[in-house]
Amino acid sequence: MTARTKTLLARLSAAALTAASLALPAFAADKQLTIYTYESFTSEWGPGPKVKEAFEKTCNCTVNYVAVADGVALLSRLKLEGSSSKADIVLGLDTNLTDEAKATGLFEASGVDTAALKVPGDFRDDTFVPYDYGHFAVIYDTQTIKNPPQSLKDLVEGDPAQKIAIQDPRTSTPGLGLLLWVKSVYGDKAPEAWAKLKNRVLTVTPGWSEAYGLFTKGEAPMVLSYVTSPAYHMVEEKTDRYQAAAFSEGHYIQIEVAGMLKNAHDKDLARSFLSFMVSPGFQDIIPTTNWMMPVADTSSPLPDAFGKLVKPTKTFLMSPEEVAKNRKAWVDEWLAAMSLN
Repeated sequence: MTARTKTLLARLSAAALTAASLALPAFAADKQLTIYTYESFTSEWGPGPKVKEAFEKTCNCTVNYVAVADGVALLSRLKLEGSSSKADIVLGLDTNLTDEAKATGLFEASGVDTAALKVPGDFRDDTFVPYDYGHFAVIYDTQTIKNPPQSLKDLVEGDPAQKIAIQDPRTSTPGLGLLLWVKSVYGDKAPEAWAKLKNRVLTVTPGWSEAYGLFTKGEAPMVLSYVTSPAYHMVEEKTDRYQAAAFSEGHYIQIEVAGMLKNAHDKDLARSFLSFMVSPGFQDIIPTTNWMMPVADTSSPLPDAFGKLVKPTKTFLMSPEEVAKNRKAWVDEWLAAMSLN
């Protein structure tokens, strides 16, 4: 072999290696799924890390979370970003926001069969897939409050010295839930109810995490949360110190949902995640991380603590259309009564 031939072969080999090295990253790169959600979902104790791990085992992909304070803030961010949003999936809206979310034109039909799901009120939607639910409740510290409110009326008209931490309905789905709960019970008299309740409100936080943190630190003896919240303390902390107050009028329910954006980078991957959400792989994680009720069968029974929770005698839930039509006016009404505008 001549020196010239050896040189030519060496150059060809080098070129082949360069081409292979350039091609390798494109071949080896994982698919990416970007999920917009709320902060408590992605926290180390929330369902996010386990959901990410479980789904990545099935998808040859990487799940990336983008978190905001709470569910209403999710919708606000989407409206701001519009069609330029980087989200593939939005997880953490609820039925109170689905009509308004659809009106943005950003979402696409999920393609997921939800017929077998066990959702109160038989919620069905071709765009948004429910993944958990829970009734809102006032959670109280039994070491501080010996006679908790027995109704929304008791809460509104009770001792102003016994404070409650609540969330802002402009940014938080629990805050919006309380707004709709008060509206469901008081109707046109809601502004008067808020004006009375204001005296018991320690603070209004942007999201659930901040309010519940104040409660567990002893800053307030009551907090707006969920009927299921005491299960966390019973299971993880082995204490029944924190309990939900059963309200005689009934409790407003939250059904949390997720949806796929029309501009999702990989729609097959996004639909695969939505389908995964209603499988045992996802549903098993929800009860003891998000501390909500699953909407589909799990592979094992719920912990015994869930059998000890308050069972509301009546459920309030407004239609998405009614909420979308009135949300701004009712929030303005709340702001005026609370003197926050």
